[in-house]
Amino acid sequence: METLKQLIEKLAAKQAELGAIFEEAGPDIDLSKVKSLEGDGATRAAEVKRRNDEMAAIGVQIDEAKALEDAKKANDERGRYLNDPQNRPAQPDGGGRREAPKSLGEFVVTHADFKATLGHSEKRFSLEYPDIDFKTTFITTAGFPPETTRTGRMVEAVMRPIGVLDIIPSTPTNQAAVVYMRETITTVAAAERAEAGLYAEADISYAEDSSTVRSIGVSLPVSDEQLEDVPGVQGMIDGRLLFFLRQRLDGQVLTGTGAAPLLRGVLNVVGVQTQAKGADPTFDAIHKAITLVRVTGRSVPSAIVLHPNDWQDIRLTRTADGIYILGNPADVGAQRLWGLPVVVTDAETEGTGLVGDFANHCELRPRSGAQVQVGLDADDFTHGLQTIRAGLRAAFVVYRPTAFAMITGI
Repeated sequence: METLKQLIEKLAAKQAELGAIFEEAGPDIDLSKVKSLEGDGATRAAEVKRRNDEMAAIGVQIDEAKALEDAKKANDERGRYLNDPQNRPAQPDGGGRREAPKSLGEFVVTHADFKATLGHSEKRFSLEYPDIDFKTTFITTAGFPPETTRTGRMVEAVMRPIGVLDIIPSTPTNQAAVVYMRETITTVAAAERAEAGLYAEADISYAEDSSTVRSIGVSLPVSDEQLEDVPGVQGMIDGRLLFFLRQRLDGQVLTGTGAAPLLRGVLNVVGVQTQAKGADPTFDAIHKAITLVRVTGRSVPSAIVLHPNDWQDIRLTRTADGIYILGNPADVGAQRLWGLPVVVTDAETEGTGLVGDFANHCELRPRSGAQVQVGLDADDFTHGLQTIRAGLRAAFVVYRPTAFAMITGI
């Protein structure tokens, strides 16, 4: 039987072979272009399906191998538990085996007084359970709730993860606004000339542009007792508040309107190009947006941003015979389109995608790093409260709007 590692390596090799076939077939999946397969179109399609089924079968073997590994780990853990001296069964001083005590339920149903109630000679009974050493009357109100101990694990609320900030470069600034020069008129006049002829005259003009530093903040009142009685709660709150700030900033650099005190995100910058999907397949519309960035924007796209629902529709696209274009469902699959990484975030507007050169033509300019402060006013002091406050100041600049293109109508 092959090991889990061997199965994974085998699956990777098979996936690479099928990927090469699809690469030969091109975006339209024209199997007649595939040189590595023989036969007519039906024969080649059958071979593709066979290889896909083969990978699915390997995937099942991988799941079985993983299940065996999980079973081994669980058994090893039980062994460690049972080998712990404090978990071993107690032995009498004489070294002989002690008879296992009856459970409470077994003790009750085998007791003579309980059997008497079955014959209706007794309506109630009281008994003493030797291993607990207390008397009880079996009525519905008897007993007390069991003791519970909190595990210490805390499950945070579901929040949108950070995605867009990871693809945008960041450079600190010490100004209230980021001011830069933008070339507005460019006349390229270079041309061939005859001997003693005039040199053609070019024209270049510049204009000043700027992006104002904006402030993002959040606060949380916390009681003195909460901060003192729960170890680590202050650190947890600090980290949570900082996440709130970064999450807000993550959305602002994409969809902010620019109306004070908001930042202006890429989607609302004047000059960003637009590619309507129209009747095109989504794959084609995205590639056309990439071409706009390359040709009109004279830039090299570095990433694609999509809403999760739009990415789902793309990921589930299949050929007419049911083959998933972006890979077998048994595989994780690369989150890429046309060679570019795809950032999937619900900070993006559903139905709208964005392609751009994030690496070179936009920039986050933080005025101050995220800061956390704890303070109180007179009213807080008398109520035993402290206010934890977190804030940051930053500007966001899109230096070349044509280096970005929106895809609408996805």
